[in-house]
Parts: sequence; C-alpha cells; structure tokens
Amino acid sequence: MSRIAYPVLTCMLVLVLFPLCAGCLSTGVGDAWYGNNSIKVNISHTGEPADVNVQVTVYQIANLKQEMYTIVDTPTRLANGENTVVVPVQLSPGSYKLYVYVLGNGDRKTAVIRDITV
Repeated sequence: MSRIAYPVLTCMLVLVLFPLCAGCLSTGVGDAWYGNNSIKVNISHTGEPADVNVQVTVYQIANLKQEMYTIVDTPTRLANGENTVVVPVQLSPGSYKLYVYVLGNGDRKTAVIRDITV
C-alpha cells in the first residue's frame, strides 16, 4: 500500500465509526450541589425523552480519608435539554465525594465524580 492510502483509510474508518459512537455521548452530568436535604444534579440530555435511574454513591471525606457514607438513587425521566434531578439524602456538614451514575436500559449511560461541601 502506498503512503497516501494509510491516512485515507484511517480517515474513512474515523468517519464510519464516529456516527456509531455519537449516541454514547447523548447524556452528560454537570454540576452537583446540596440543598433542602437533597443532592441536586444537572444532567444534559440530547435526543428523545428517556427513563433512567440516577444513582449517587456518597463518600464522606474526613481526616485525609474517604469512607462510604451511603448509596441513593431515584428514577427520573430526562427531557431533551437541561434537567435538574433531585436525589433525597440527609447529609451532615462536611466534605463529600459524589459518584454520579446515570443508568438506563440496563446500561451505564454516563458516570462522573463531583466534590461538594455541605
């Protein structure tokens, strides 16, 4: 194969695979904060409305170590655009690390880690 064929084949492969992977990026998690005995999470969603579960694993940070505090989840329906999901949980004042998972159709759609202070 010529030296020109490899870049052309690589470009064609990227163009074919990109649309197949684009659906994987349809849901994203933004900021998370605590208020009114709930963790609130901004979730952006493109595409059709979707029924998902938002699961938050909460770790408390104290004395330079991280300890699991609780796992909470809530079912929700994501509309196209920006959504704010409210996950009820009681947190004491302190520092926390949140592992936020968006689960739907038996698959993890996205996952992020966020730090908050209560």
